[in-house]
Amino acid sequence: MLSNFEIKPNKGLGELEFGMKMDKFIDTYGEPEEIDSFDDDEELNTTVLHYWTKGISIFFVGLYTQILAGIETDHPDTSLFGKKIMNLTEEEIVELMKKNGESHFEVEVEKDKDKMLSYDLSMMDFFFRDDKLVYMNFGVLVDEQGKIETV
Repeated sequence: MLSNFEIKPNKGLGELEFGMKMDKFIDTYGEPEEIDSFDDDEELNTTVLHYWTKGISIFFVGLYTQILAGIETDHPDTSLFGKKIMNLTEEEIVELMKKNGESHFEVEVEKDKDKMLSYDLSMMDFFFRDDKLVYMNFGVLVDEQGKIETV
């Protein structure tokens, strides 16, 4: 599916770019293994294409036109700022983000759940289990017209 798993904050993953339309994505990358749709929000609809065996889920958001707005991955080759990140510790992720200009984050821990670090500026969430990164997601904001909102 992808040949490059380098995260480009607020831009995409490898050759995937935020803003791509869903039909073009499916034509290029094939049918997903599973699809989830959420339309309980009056302003936005969300469709998630799951490619479980490829370690990636793709989020399309918009009311009239849905565009690629989010990616979740647990692929072992996922890298950020030139460094593979899966299985890094929380401390290593915090240091990597800090070294690249992002020092403000929030921590959320629910009993018997993964620990999450959230970085608002880059819209990234990192999920840890037993202090190892097991998956992460990132994306952009989309308006009801299906256009990326600038921050």
